[in-house]
Amino acid sequence: MSTASIKAVVVGAAGYAGGELIRLLLQHPQAEICSLVGHDNAGHQLAEVSPWFAGFLPAETATIEEFDIAKAAQADVAFLALPAGVSAQTADELLSRGVKVIDLGADFRFKDAAVYQQWYKTPHARPQLLPQACYGLPELWREEIRDCALIGNPGCYPTSVQLALAPLLAAGLADLSQPVIADCKSGITGAGRKAEKHLLFCEANDSINAYGVAGHRHTPEIEQGLSRLANEAASVLFTPHLTPMSRGILSTIYVRLRQPLTMSEDKLRSLWQEFYTDEFFVRLLPPEVWPHTKWVSGSNFCDINLKLDERTGLLVVCSAIDNIVKGAAGQAVQNMNIIFGLPEQMGLQQVPMTP
Repeated sequence: MSTASIKAVVVGAAGYAGGELIRLLLQHPQAEICSLVGHDNAGHQLAEVSPWFAGFLPAETATIEEFDIAKAAQADVAFLALPAGVSAQTADELLSRGVKVIDLGADFRFKDAAVYQQWYKTPHARPQLLPQACYGLPELWREEIRDCALIGNPGCYPTSVQLALAPLLAAGLADLSQPVIADCKSGITGAGRKAEKHLLFCEANDSINAYGVAGHRHTPEIEQGLSRLANEAASVLFTPHLTPMSRGILSTIYVRLRQPLTMSEDKLRSLWQEFYTDEFFVRLLPPEVWPHTKWVSGSNFCDINLKLDERTGLLVVCSAIDNIVKGAAGQAVQNMNIIFGLPEQMGLQQVPMTP
């Protein structure tokens, strides 16, 4: 793409994912926010809703507006930070006007509309668009993304699990006759920016709890991704937990290896080293150095480490991401960079925020 700015509209600008998109796009040297869209906060200045953005946007784009297809059609790309079931119609309108769409919701993550309906409890609003949608996990499916106008941005948990296991599955070394076990902890921003009792400070602080046990909506997305990587059916027993931190996901994944096991732990590590050797955003940590959510906070990095338990024959893989950066907005901007032929790291080289 030329040096001209990419004009971007953010739909769902007042939420956590929408706010992260705004933060990242403001720092992007070739992106320009041309419109902010939101229903509940329409007519309000962004700084009224999210005061940390005061002074960063020009007056003509600082007001959150209702969705207007005529105005949105002036953008080159639209980021849809909307709940599942809401994005599809909006995406259809935008695509018909030649606007590229990156959907941070679940509407375009699946190839099978029946799977979407089963897990999201509603028929897909635009099933005819599913064949042209690309799953936007760049480290795995970059070449498909390049020429795609409709991106289904992956979910946060599926991102952490798929990146953790991709080298093993691609090598055909996982025994998928038994379920992969994924134990994942997320910060509270993963629940969205809303007032609900279980998200109140006195309810969530000093406590951790499982939720969506044996039925979380990200289960089929994880299974779809793992099956594609392995080229065989994969199942996952996925248990998410709500953790008293603002942002971050730590996934601990247990997978049985094919027997007889002929590879040492060092040889297994070399699979990850080779698979991700050119991937800036994936960091394989030194042996026995385990990922911390704080080490990726505010960044687009995914930190990974692994350990072979020879006693049980299980491989333990841990990954850490920021759920609203690599798990949402950062990955969306990474996809934008690919689509528009920009360096993939552009606007995304933030050093993690710690302490």
